[in-house]
Amino acid sequence: MKRAAFLFPGQGSQTVGMAKAFYDEYAEVRELFAQADQLLGKELTQLMFDGPQDALTETENAQPALLLSGIAVQRLLQKENMQPVMAAGHSLGEYSALVAAGALPFEEALPLVATRGRLMEEAFPKGQGSMAAVLGMSQSDIEQALEALNEDQVADIANLNCPGQIVISGSKEGIDAAEGLLKEKGAKRVLPLNVSGPFHSRLMKPANEQFAEELNCMTFSDADIPVYANVTAEPVKDKNSVKDLLIRQLYSPVRFEESIRNMMHEGVDAFIELGTGKVLSGLVRKIDRKAKTFAVQDPDSLNEFLTWYREES
Repeated sequence: MKRAAFLFPGQGSQTVGMAKAFYDEYAEVRELFAQADQLLGKELTQLMFDGPQDALTETENAQPALLLSGIAVQRLLQKENMQPVMAAGHSLGEYSALVAAGALPFEEALPLVATRGRLMEEAFPKGQGSMAAVLGMSQSDIEQALEALNEDQVADIANLNCPGQIVISGSKEGIDAAEGLLKEKGAKRVLPLNVSGPFHSRLMKPANEQFAEELNCMTFSDADIPVYANVTAEPVKDKNSVKDLLIRQLYSPVRFEESIRNMMHEGVDAFIELGTGKVLSGLVRKIDRKAKTFAVQDPDSLNEFLTWYREES
């Protein structure tokens, strides 16, 4: 049987109309979306399908929307007896991966990520935090450049995505100051990201204590398959380790490139991005251009993947 790894995207992949094609075609997806609206006590489905994009992009809405669209696809694949051998998610996507791996129930995960989004928004004054992608510069060179900032200018490495693409996160002043320094030191480009806060930086620590309390109320189980954790880039199945890593995840860098390389080392025939967008598929191919990827985001791409999966190796 082919060895497939599931990948779940994080914030930034949300878009108006996300998962609507699945909703229109499959009764079980409509049931899942109705359950989600009930769990959250609001019309998330309507926001996902009709927008406005600004409201959907708010962290408190984007996070459950992405989890819901990813798990909708996972349920459809499960119905077809398609089982992954491992999983990973980018930032918020790690929660979707844990639900898919049986480590966290959907009914608890969905309200949890809405709370996570709200706490992340509240951790730092709106509009004063920022993130930017640094292209064409190594991690060590970026770290060295950031050391030159003064203590009022906060900029930390947030995402290690793929060769030549690293994201930094911090205060607006810190990111603005870092941009000049990094270009001076040889960065090809520094691109501001359309996010509402300084995620995966030390500025997220105020959200952490309250969020740890939320996590303590969740029903964690040992995962059925290894989930590669953002914080360590290593596989984890033990329920206590899962919870500890999620607490650290909020303010630690996402080690995505390393996770993918470690998954490749275990032998993977294809990486399957579930839900919305093709961002992670693109990163995987930049990590290894020979890697096979599928982005399953509508019934056609679902069938294309299943056809490949069922073919004799």
